[in-house]
Amino acid sequence: MVEIRKNKNDINTLDRNFSELDKANMIELLEEFPQKMRDALRLGEEFSVPANFLPAPTSNSVSTSALTGNFKNIVVLGMGGSAIGGDLLSDYLADELSIPIVVIRGYDIPKFVDEDSLVFAVSYSGNTEETISALKKCLDAKARVIALTSGGKFAALVRENNFPVIKVPARIQPRAAISYLFFPISKALERLGLIKERGGEIEETYNILQELSREYGAKSPSENNLAKKVASRIYQHLPLVYGSKGLLEAVAMRWKTQINENSKWPCFWNVFPELDHNEIVGYEIENNINQQVKIIYLQDKEGLLRVEQRRKITRKIIEDKVAEFIVCPTKGKGKMARMFSLIYLGDLVSYYLAILNQVDPSPVACIEDLKKELDK
Repeated sequence: MVEIRKNKNDINTLDRNFSELDKANMIELLEEFPQKMRDALRLGEEFSVPANFLPAPTSNSVSTSALTGNFKNIVVLGMGGSAIGGDLLSDYLADELSIPIVVIRGYDIPKFVDEDSLVFAVSYSGNTEETISALKKCLDAKARVIALTSGGKFAALVRENNFPVIKVPARIQPRAAISYLFFPISKALERLGLIKERGGEIEETYNILQELSREYGAKSPSENNLAKKVASRIYQHLPLVYGSKGLLEAVAMRWKTQINENSKWPCFWNVFPELDHNEIVGYEIENNINQQVKIIYLQDKEGLLRVEQRRKITRKIIEDKVAEFIVCPTKGKGKMARMFSLIYLGDLVSYYLAILNQVDPSPVACIEDLKKELDK
């Protein structure tokens, strides 16, 4: 159960029609998340895997771990919403892959990227200058590249270098296109023999997201809508999102960036157990800043017992120093369902917080202004 107190005025605001604020109709995209997931999986299935990416044929059955010998590492290039899929995959596959997944945000690449690297170059718009720069360096390093994009300058590079591409639908905010930035890559890794098939996990995730789409959707009244309740509670406060090392680390970061971009609001994140070695000390002195803080703890119900013990003790130490401590648990049994149940909740929380802040969640004026200045 999420632990919250009601604020009637805020909750009533979220039960009105807010189409005048949401000019690009982001709520429709969010409510259609399960369908977008299905479509994204289809793109991964239809992707034509190059023969030179596949392991050499053998007469004997080959284990999944042996197949990874075709590559020494997996690299995901991206920025912002286009990079988060790589972070989520890294957390999700950490206990299965025997080679590392490294996410590179920036213009350059590490020296270890070479012909034995599998690179997913992800730019939803196709025009992200940092990713284009890193991609060109990966080509110089003779890495095996798969591009994921909706078009832009990436399309010209694809034609010029004849490398494979997963084409995703255009005209969606990258942060609202998370299905297209996670599931096609996951499916490609399956088809390359690098990870096992996850049909059961996919079905569970899809079914839970369908249920949550109804529960968290705009027409669902606030008294039954966890996303609206959490948004109402953090309204006009400073949210700190706490996850846990492993499955919910990138999910906590996702909550932070969604609140930044959709809600136009400051937000920060950290993870257990690391925060118990530094951040917890920041609450020792009572002050006005901490009294504005509301902590959102993302609880993995199937996670490590020791992490949950840390959460309970940490809460006991700091609860009277902050405005509120909100617990949001995962849903489902499989790792994919648990991860995406909280991603989806965070996306809707950030959307409803934008409505409470009286802003359109889609535009990101500061980012556009920055790009214009860089272009001068």
